[in-house]
Order: sequence, then C-alpha cells, then structure tokens
Amino acid sequence: MKLKNIILSTAFLMAFSACDDLFEPAVENFKQPSDLENMPSWAVGLLGHAYIGNPLGENANNWSFTEVATDDAVSNDVNNGYRKMAAGAWRSDNTPGDLNRWQNLRASWQYLNQFLEISENVEWAKDPKASELFKMRFQGDAYGMRALYMYHLLLSCSGWADNGQLLGIPILTESETVDSDFNKPRNTFKECIELLNKDVERAVEMLPEEYGDLDEKTGVVPDKYAQMGVDIAYFNRVFGDHAKNRMSARVARAIRAQAALLAASPAYSEGSEVTWEEAANDMAEVLANLGSNPIAGIDPTGNKWYEDHSGIQNIKAGYNRPEILWRSNKNESADLEKAQYPPSLFGQGRVNPSQNLVDAFPAANGYPISDPKASYDPQNPYANRDPRLALYIIYNGCKAGASNSVITTAVDGNNNDAMNKFDGASTRTGYYLRKFLDMNVNANPSNTTNGFHIKPWIRYTEIFLGYAEAANEAWGPQGKGTHGYSAYDVIKAIRQRAGIGENGGDPYLESVKNDKDAMRDLIRNERRLELCFEGFRFWDLRRWKVDLSKLNETVKGMKITGTNYEVVEVEKRDYKDYMYYGPVPYGEILKFNALIQNKGWSAVVNELI
Repeated sequence: MKLKNIILSTAFLMAFSACDDLFEPAVENFKQPSDLENMPSWAVGLLGHAYIGNPLGENANNWSFTEVATDDAVSNDVNNGYRKMAAGAWRSDNTPGDLNRWQNLRASWQYLNQFLEISENVEWAKDPKASELFKMRFQGDAYGMRALYMYHLLLSCSGWADNGQLLGIPILTESETVDSDFNKPRNTFKECIELLNKDVERAVEMLPEEYGDLDEKTGVVPDKYAQMGVDIAYFNRVFGDHAKNRMSARVARAIRAQAALLAASPAYSEGSEVTWEEAANDMAEVLANLGSNPIAGIDPTGNKWYEDHSGIQNIKAGYNRPEILWRSNKNESADLEKAQYPPSLFGQGRVNPSQNLVDAFPAANGYPISDPKASYDPQNPYANRDPRLALYIIYNGCKAGASNSVITTAVDGNNNDAMNKFDGASTRTGYYLRKFLDMNVNANPSNTTNGFHIKPWIRYTEIFLGYAEAANEAWGPQGKGTHGYSAYDVIKAIRQRAGIGENGGDPYLESVKNDKDAMRDLIRNERRLELCFEGFRFWDLRRWKVDLSKLNETVKGMKITGTNYEVVEVEKRDYKDYMYYGPVPYGEILKFNALIQNKGWSAVVNELI
C-alpha cells in the first residue's frame, strides 16, 4: 500500500508539472512585427497575404459569374447567390460572393500596412545594394496591391449617404493593434481615389515596367535603377524572370485607369470630381505599353485567348501573350468544363447566357439585328451573325467538347441538353456557356482529360474599351486629345478583329462616327460583348446609372420546338433604386456607430427586424 501511494504521488506531481502552462504560458511561436525585421522570409509572408486575398482570384477556374445577376445570364443552380440576389434577396446582411468584400479585403489591407511599417528595417539581403533593391520592389508591390484593394472596395461598398456625401471606406495607412480605435468613419470617395493615386505613384516610382532578365550583353538597366549604380546582375537578381507576374508599374497604372473610369462615370463623377479626360489619359498611359501606335498592337487573336490549348499548356511561368497584361497562374483541370459543359458532355450547364445577350450580337455586316439592314430572320436567328456569338455561346446546333458533339437545346431534344429537360443541369434559356472552356477537355468522370486554363486579371481589350468610352465622352467619337487615336479608331479595330463588316468596311460604324450618343451606345455594346462573363456587366450597368428598368430587365430565352423559334421570359429581376451602390455589411454598421450606411440600405434591414 505504501508503494502504491508513492507511485500515485509521483504520477500526480508529474501531471501537475505538465500543467505549468495553466499558470505561466509556455513560449509559443508567435511573432511580433519587430521579430520579423531579422526574418526576411517571414516578413515577405505578410505581403504574400495580399496575393492570397487577391480580389481578382488566384485560381484560373475562379470566375464569379456576376452576370447571373444581370440581363446577360441566369443560373440553373437554385442555390446560386447571385440568382437569389437578382430575385430580391439582396440585403446589407445578405450580399453574395465577390460583392461582399469589406471584411476580407480590409483584413488583407492590415497585412499590407504591417508590411510597409516593418519593411524599412528588414535586412533583405546581406549585400546592401541588393537589400535596398529588394526593399523597393517589395514596398512598390505593397503599394500597388493596396491600390488594387481600394479599387475593388470602392466598387462594392462606395455610395451616396443620407448626408449628401459620396463615401468610400475608412482610410487606414497604419496597422491596427489591440489598442487601436476601430470605430473609424468612412472617408469620402474623393479622398479614397486620392490615396489610390498616391499609392500607384509610389508603386510606379519603385517598380519596373515589367519583370524579366536583361541580356548581359545588350540589356539596358532602367534609368531609375542605373542612377543607384545598379548593373544587370543586380537587376536580374531582384527584378528578373523569377519575379514575373507580380505587381509591376504597368499593372499599377492599369489599376489607376480602372479607378479613374469608375470615378468619371455618371454614378460617381459628381462626388469624385474626376473627369472623362483624366480617365482617357490614364487609359492611354497604359496603352503606351504597346508602342507609339497602340492600335497596331491589338492582339489579332485577343478575343479568343482562352482557345489556345497548346499555347496555354506551354506558356512559361509569368509570361503573357500580347492580349494579357496580368493573369493568374496556369491551371490544369476539368473543373470549369464540368461546371459549364452541357449535360451530354458530363457538365452541369451552370451559367445560361440570355437571349438578351444573344440579341446584342449584331449581324455579320455590323448592323444591330433591330436594323432592317441586318436582314435578321427570327426563325433562323443564328445565321449571318457576329462571329463572336459562336465563340462565346453554345446555341442550338453548335458543336462542342472533345468529341465535337452537336448540342441540341430545343425543348423536343432527345437528351438533357434540351431546354428545361432536367433540373439542375439543363439550360433554362436555350444556351450554354462556351467562353473560357477548353474544348479539348473530356469531362467524363470515368475517363477525364484535363485542359489548360489561365484567367486574365487585366486584358488590353478592357483598357482599349475604357479609353474609347472616356475619349468619346471627353472629345467626341473622333477626338484624340493629346493621343494619336480616337474612340472611333479603337472600335473600328476591335470590330475588324471580330470579323464584322461587309466589303472590307463597317457601314454601321461609319454611320455613327459623328454622333456622340450613338457612339456611346455602340461602345457600351462592344464592351458587353468583348468582356462578357468576365465580371464587368454588373458593375458597368451601375456606374453608368442606367435606368432602373434596365437593371430590372426580364431575362429571356429561346424556346425551340421543331422549326419554330419563340422568345420566352425566363427570370424577372427585382432591384430597388438604391441598389446602384452596394451596402456596407450590416454587421459592421452594428459594431461601429461611426460608420454611415449607404442611402437606402439601413431601411430595408430595419423593416426585416
């Protein structure tokens, strides 16, 4: 018994000693900001969070398809957040997907501020000159990413408040601690744009136009680095091929141009004081990357960049084709095809393009199908149409997939590709998505063949169309400002690339080239077509402040029975007049009384409480 008591006592003492942490916590592997000054690989990890939280999406398959909440598409998924939103479920406490960016982006903003604060004191390399260059690169990267975050936060959360101000987000240029005052008011939209522009300027001062190794014999070190005594070896060490596809000076300028276009638009211009001329000049500065005559630099295959299976497969890390300014990493999978292929190709047909969008594609001769000169036949609707229609949308009789199968969407079709044939996989509109898909993919689960994808984060076509829009508003269809090309020149080149026109000309474009209003409509339509399903339409309709009836335009489809084609209603929209601007999340308004909600959003929540 005595021995037993000794054993029990010893076990008790051992257990008690193992619980020291209950009284004095053991040292854990938590790093304070000051600790990272001697740990460069950890310090740069803070910057890495900016890419993990990139609002453009890390994954090549990560398309949000906000078009489902517009007149361009519907989804056959009853749980799709954008589908519910468009039907009237949008509230400040119920904002779906990529539209709800406040918390995630502001959390990543904190990492950027922390990084900028400690980066001055980090020894980035043993060699002092290399260390200074790495500091410039990383700080420029952080400022550029902070500008990107600001732009996307303004897209989703800025708006007019009841006090008559156009508000953005609370501006924080220092990192927060547990002792910080988190109850900060929102700065004005104008102040947010000013910070974005300052961050872009810092990024441009520090970063190269583009990363890449310089040839040791013929390469020329950019002047801003050469003045520091930097030679090719130093440049390649810091800014060489290994750094490609990171934030660069040209990417930062593109973000500034995107923000300027937003700020100059009808929904924001009164509060931003940004002019169309400023937006056009910012766009032109980006297009200067393509040479003294940017129109000549338009990628002739840029409107079908996703079709290049072998080109994407073999693309070197960080390298881009002429169309793409910034992109995701390459992805090899069949996930996108499994989600979007028609059911006969083992897909779920999730995004269904609308008849509204199909009708926006002109005739092959360039005339809108509503114009008698288009010779449009409602009972043969896909004949003699803009070639982009077949590039981007699968309609009845199209061939698709690795097997080049004919897709029949007619309601009397003999498989689940038929309109409304099978809930959750069949099309609701008579159309399936083709854009982005690699037609070499076999999505059969028993014999899957993957495809290769990239996701452009910024395309030059977007910048060209942004320039055309701003230039037309600033100087008219053929005005050039201080640049060598006009809105008319841009639209002519883009439509020529698409294969539109007759007898080597574009008679419809020529008929509107002196009419600013008609050119505006054409530019907006070209933007709709060229950038369809790339996440622009939802924001464009709102920044243009289109009539509410346009936001609520009923989505239509094509019901085909035998040889009869009938346009039918598919899904109604239910947006209110305050929904041109998104809300600040309701939970943030509850937590912080200094935050002012955008006009209209507080009332709808109060009605539900």
